[in-house]
Amino acid sequence: MNPENIFTPAVQSLVETSIKAAESHTSCELRVHIEDECAGDPLDRAAFIFAELGMHNTALRNGILIYVALESRKTAILGDAGINQHAEPGYWDHIRDAMLAQFMSGKYPEGIVTAVELVGKKMKEHFPVQDGDVNELPNSISFRQNNRTS
Repeated sequence: MNPENIFTPAVQSLVETSIKAAESHTSCELRVHIEDECAGDPLDRAAFIFAELGMHNTALRNGILIYVALESRKTAILGDAGINQHAEPGYWDHIRDAMLAQFMSGKYPEGIVTAVELVGKKMKEHFPVQDGDVNELPNSISFRQNNRTS
């Protein structure tokens, strides 16, 4: 399953718009990464991608990655150190479950958008948007194919 076949340019634009809207209410920085396969633990893989994308370089350490391996059917939501000080066990479970409910119906783009919207709502509680807030990370989806990230 090629993620870029599902996430066409039009769908990518929809996801980017949802990220921008979510970030308009919070100082957090959201990224979405999609790939086909995840051989191991999805949280470990998400941590690797998080570092590879430089998400730990935000001023408030409040980056959040929504990670999806489509073919492997694995997901993870990972927050940086600033987020994790507010995250009790199961913090992301309801968001993951809402995303997976859409995936089970084959609605992958809708699942991603749902997760982005829910993350945005949850994050504005602890990280409301601040005066002078700047977008520190791209809103585009990153993909991994054939051992390369785009």
